[in-house]
Amino acid sequence: MVSRRTASGGTPALLALEKAGAAYALHPYSHDPTSGLSYGAEAAAAIGVPAEQVLKTLMADVDGELVVAVVPVTGSLDLKALARAAGGKRAGMAEVARAQRATGYVAGGISPLGQRTRHRTVLDASAEAFDVVYVSAGRRGLDVSLAPHDLVRLTGATLATIGR
Repeated sequence: MVSRRTASGGTPALLALEKAGAAYALHPYSHDPTSGLSYGAEAAAAIGVPAEQVLKTLMADVDGELVVAVVPVTGSLDLKALARAAGGKRAGMAEVARAQRATGYVAGGISPLGQRTRHRTVLDASAEAFDVVYVSAGRRGLDVSLAPHDLVRLTGATLATIGR
């Protein structure tokens, strides 16, 4: 199982995990902006885990409301499926600056945990296939692993097939 670590002075995501008493492990790596890889693919390669277990956090606009979508880095977000899962009609990707302001994180380091404002969250149902998934810990070059059920519990996420 995943071990707990002290998050003193950590990112808001780590502080949220610590406060909730969730089991997790940190996975720091050196972020290389010249690698040519997406942030998620870079994380998977750097920490040596299957890419389908590494999840990316995306911010979408569903009928004017920001919604967090968490999907495997190996695929993409199905915006129509996200709109349906969120009970909306239309979804589009949020502007990067808006996502950064709303979450308190920089692009490439947006975590579904510890966001400045809590947003509705939809987690791709494929995450349930794993004992542990990896998400950003709130900055580029730092991921955290935790059980999918803890990610659902801590974010209040809805599970739905939103990845393709």
